[in-house]
Amino acid sequence: MTTHLPPRPTPTTPEDTEAQLREQAIALRRAGLSRRQIRDELKLWNNDKLNRFLRNEPPPEWTRRPNAKDDLRAKARALRAEGKTYDQIQEALGVSRSSVSLWVRDLPRPPRRKPPGDRQEYMEREYWAPRREQRELERQAVKEGATAEVGRMSERELFLIGVALYWSEGAKDKPYSRRECVTLINSDPGLVRVYLAWLDLLGVDRSALRFRLSIHESADVATAERFWADLVGVPVADLQRPSLKKHNPKTRRLNTSAQYTGCLVIKVLGGADLYRRIEGWWYGIVGGTQARSGPTGSP
Repeated sequence: MTTHLPPRPTPTTPEDTEAQLREQAIALRRAGLSRRQIRDELKLWNNDKLNRFLRNEPPPEWTRRPNAKDDLRAKARALRAEGKTYDQIQEALGVSRSSVSLWVRDLPRPPRRKPPGDRQEYMEREYWAPRREQRELERQAVKEGATAEVGRMSERELFLIGVALYWSEGAKDKPYSRRECVTLINSDPGLVRVYLAWLDLLGVDRSALRFRLSIHESADVATAERFWADLVGVPVADLQRPSLKKHNPKTRRLNTSAQYTGCLVIKVLGGADLYRRIEGWWYGIVGGTQARSGPTGSP
């Protein structure tokens, strides 16, 4: 390809020389020459300068190398514009996910599509609800089977269970604060029943027991007092003055349902001697377990 350039005027300054070269480079580019041809024509061996002259000037069509994936790239961009996801484009075109990302990552992300309401209701009714019901049946079956395994307890079993129960949940004496008293607070009605049965086994008279409700001030105090009084078998009037926990608006309480009845505090009057025996029984259980297992804990 031969291109005739107009005669160059004699430059007067270096700036004029560079401006003339730039005009000639652009003219040759628009005439269809490649970079190599322009470089040879103008004897311009500085590639950085040539690149600066030809900035924003598109290359001629004949210099572009054919790319087998140009068609796929165009289809990928069209699919993305339709709101398709990367996975959907990958499956439609049979290309890798990395190629899809390279081709369309500059395009805006399509808005997330939410399933229609009837679809959500259908999934809840036909899929999730039956599975939750089945899991609940399985839970109940396991619990009922475990309940049957216990059977009727002997007095010794109740004695040992009561000691462990109190040592886990009851008030304990500390070297820095001598509190040899027998006091237990709990919200589980079943645990309270077991604890009272254990006190009966030990021969603690019910007249030596004092009961008090501990509950949030925003709860239904009267209903909770009736609940615990009926459980332990005393009139509501025999309960001591309740301890009301002040409401903290910063705390997000979960126990706010109608079934919330707070905790019951059970105190044994004159329980110092009983407390000392409970502590001794507990360490007896610990020692007996160690003797059975050996010093290393193995049978």
